Amino acid sequence: MTRLRGGAVAAVAVLVAVAGCSKDKTKGASGPEQSGGSGAVSAAVDSLTVKGRAPKTGYSRERFGTAWADTDSNSCDTRDDILKRDLKDVKFTGGHCRVSYGLLEPDPYSGKEITYRRGASQVDIDHVVPLSDAWQKGAKYWDASKRIALANDPLNLIAVDASTNRGKGDGDAATWLPPNGQYRCTYVATQVAVKKKYGLWVTDAEKAAMKKVIAGCPDQKLPTGGNPTKAPERFRAR
Repeated sequence: MTRLRGGAVAAVAVLVAVAGCSKDKTKGASGPEQSGGSGAVSAAVDSLTVKGRAPKTGYSRERFGTAWADTDSNSCDTRDDILKRDLKDVKFTGGHCRVSYGLLEPDPYSGKEITYRRGASQVDIDHVVPLSDAWQKGAKYWDASKRIALANDPLNLIAVDASTNRGKGDGDAATWLPPNGQYRCTYVATQVAVKKKYGLWVTDAEKAAMKKVIAGCPDQKLPTGGNPTKAPERFRAR
């Protein structure tokens, strides 16, 4: 479950833990944080379009705009927004944006407790749906504004252990799940929510993997909220 950190974002609702699931930390910065009751995630999975993975040709990070653009216009970049949201005991340098210290207790992917120190960080901000995966499942056909929105949407972002995250690569649910089994329901539910929100498709294997995880937590709710799916016009991508 997302925790309020440093006054950076709106309060979030409490997610009742079910077998195989943990509290959900991946939430948007505004709007309702959960939707639906029993079966909501499974129904959302069923609503996703199933297609094959398109070639990665043409992909680059720059196609999704400058990293951590301030698309919500709060004068803080997206990375610091997520650090403020997900860390506790946050300390700042030179104002209320630049996070210099905080605690990730626990890291959702590994279950470990990790200390964040700026400049020597063991914390990544992960795109729950990797940008490369999104590119191969619909995003290559979008305009730049929508790609920039996805890359900076708090619904799709979470602070995690760097070493664990870097083993994920651009894997989808069929090829990578968090080692921390208690977080898998929340993780998959978030991927489903992001793909539904942005109209991304899934492969057959990915859909099967999603349904297998969600079958173990039928009361898991579907995360909602985050930013609009169109970034302000002042932002550009290659």
